Amino acid sequence: MDHPGELQRAEYDLAVLAPNGLRRGRSTGSCATAAVRAALYRLLGGVTLQQTDVSLPDGRHYLCVPIKAVRMVEEGMAEAEVLKDGGDDPDNTHGATIVAQVRRNALGEVRFFAGEGVGTATMPGLRVAVGEPAINPMPRAMMRAAVAEVWEELQPGPAEMPGFDLHIGCREGRAIAPKTFNPKLGIVGGISILGTSGIVEPMSMASWIASIEVYIRVALAACTPGDDKGDAVAYLPGKIGRVFVAQTLGLPDKRSVQIANFLGDALDFTQQALSEEGRRLPLLWLAGHPGKLAKVLDGVWDTHSSKSNMAMQGVARVAQEMNAAGEGELFPPALLQQMKEANTVEAIIELVRQQDGALSRRLWSGIETRIAALAQARVPAVSRIEVRLFDLDGRHLGALA
Repeated sequence: MDHPGELQRAEYDLAVLAPNGLRRGRSTGSCATAAVRAALYRLLGGVTLQQTDVSLPDGRHYLCVPIKAVRMVEEGMAEAEVLKDGGDDPDNTHGATIVAQVRRNALGEVRFFAGEGVGTATMPGLRVAVGEPAINPMPRAMMRAAVAEVWEELQPGPAEMPGFDLHIGCREGRAIAPKTFNPKLGIVGGISILGTSGIVEPMSMASWIASIEVYIRVALAACTPGDDKGDAVAYLPGKIGRVFVAQTLGLPDKRSVQIANFLGDALDFTQQALSEEGRRLPLLWLAGHPGKLAKVLDGVWDTHSSKSNMAMQGVARVAQEMNAAGEGELFPPALLQQMKEANTVEAIIELVRQQDGALSRRLWSGIETRIAALAQARVPAVSRIEVRLFDLDGRHLGALA
């Protein structure tokens, strides 16, 4: 490793395959952080790194990242490049070159700028403010930590750390961006720098579907009839809702299945397995963000972004239906129009929550009920389905929120 402050961490070995036999990769956030480290080493120490170690957000691991190129582009500014390796996940940014240009500033703070090929947010509802580069909060935190680490590694003594401007770009970003949701999200000029763990899990793969069936059969086999917690399993599209399943429901890991984008396949596998065994499952939980699960409202069962539209129209339609149900004008026309024009489901969450907290809970409770009914029709061998929706911060949205 090239920074002693991380000696207590263990290397995250990408050579170890995921449980589905596929290769993990590095997120754009990890690549950008590695490029920042390499550029800083050149700027502050005159050192050209061939690889560098990126501290991962879990606090326990680091990732060794190869550096493609390092150079001084002008007086006082260094640049480094890193190749994005998405592993076996079909990521649009796989093979792209992530670039960091770094220079000092006199403000004593780390500032982020969109370099060529990284987009800028132009609409509300995202994890970054309008006008900001499309660099999500976790990659920003990783890069800030990297700046502090490199300063400590290269500067002996108690010298105060200056500020740095980080220009994060992607050589192929403008060409890649139209293949992503960025145009619909109001992100213009390139890709987003993403990642919550620094690692790309190979979940959105056709071959992952087969392994989901295995996980589901294991989960069903682990059920204990008659046990109030042993007769239920939970399916999650991603990590959101995992705390609820583990802590509130008390379900063990083996009865909690991450189904990625394949809700329809997961329900079909469940029905098939239960039918083969001639038994019923008393309770199935579906937990996650409505950006995924609410796509079911439009009959979408494969929720990958390349296979489906976003869920905002379905959510707005439910609000209209609630107005038409004779309960009065719950959702004013102006709010309905804002919901229809929102660029993300998370933006709708905030819009309705700010309008009326009780109304927000009522809306999402209704959507939970509708999703459960649609899923129930697909898997009749399950006696009851419960849906719990959460925002990106893990807060429950429905009636129990």
